[in-house]
Amino acid sequence: MKIVKRENIPASRWLKEDTLRNGLQLLRYRVVGTEIDKGLLFRAFVYVILINVAFIYIKPILYMVTTMVKDARNILDPAVIWVPKSIYWGHLKEASEMLNYGKSFLISISLASSVSILQVFSCAIAGYAFARLDFPLKKLWGTLLLFTFIMPPQITILPSIMLFKEFGWMNTFLPMVVPALFGHGLKGALFVIIYRAFYSTLPKELDEAARIDGAGPFRLFFRVMLPISRSATVVVVLFAFVWNWNDFYFPSLFMFTAENVPLSITLARMAGEMANAEGGGEITVYAEAIKMAASFLIIMPLLIIYLFAQRWFIEGVERTGLVE
Repeated sequence: MKIVKRENIPASRWLKEDTLRNGLQLLRYRVVGTEIDKGLLFRAFVYVILINVAFIYIKPILYMVTTMVKDARNILDPAVIWVPKSIYWGHLKEASEMLNYGKSFLISISLASSVSILQVFSCAIAGYAFARLDFPLKKLWGTLLLFTFIMPPQITILPSIMLFKEFGWMNTFLPMVVPALFGHGLKGALFVIIYRAFYSTLPKELDEAARIDGAGPFRLFFRVMLPISRSATVVVVLFAFVWNWNDFYFPSLFMFTAENVPLSITLARMAGEMANAEGGGEITVYAEAIKMAASFLIIMPLLIIYLFAQRWFIEGVERTGLVE
């Protein structure tokens, strides 16, 4: 076997070989990456997954928006599916009138806001107590808290209806507002767990410094703990507001014959009226477009809120440990 020394190879040849070798190595580093999460292949795979997942959630919204702006010609045209040939805004006006949107919007935002504020106050106190204070039967109460979180609300709904009926609270907002004052409400146990997880991460030196200054548990909570729990509060407020805004189950049980109801109930009543009209022979090509317009009017405030609060929401989710 003949061994060719590098000294016997022309400089131009081995320079070309080194350049080619370095180029291939650089290409491999860019495509595969020095680590598995640094290369283009891995990033392309991640983007494909994210785009597909995002499309699953965005597709219903796109369909809703494109359907509600179709006029009769676009609705009846089988070739028009996603992009209408013309824009028609009349369905939004008709859906707003059928929903009594102005009045129902004020009721929904008042109910969701009041319940959210009360749950922040009560759940923050409970989470602080579980995380920083010692009290009798603490482990038992923590176990009961988890039990209330995993227990379906359908189990307690019948006794709750009977109790609120005796109090004379039926067809009012009290069955949803008063429980929130005591940390019950919709997903109240989850909010207590969020605050408990957040307060557990804070250093014990805060409590010791406050006690040296003569602060008691209540003063420590309102002067120190609550102001620095902004990230957890943002998460709880947004979760509570969205869940109470979209909630149909409890308002339909406690306010089934009330006149002033939130948007979730007016949407159900509107859908029922349109179904009865179709069953009676009143067939209209605008039915689906009006339903999509009504749905858009209901979710539009939530989209606007998330548009402005998404940065604080994502930061709060990371700091409270919900991503783990």
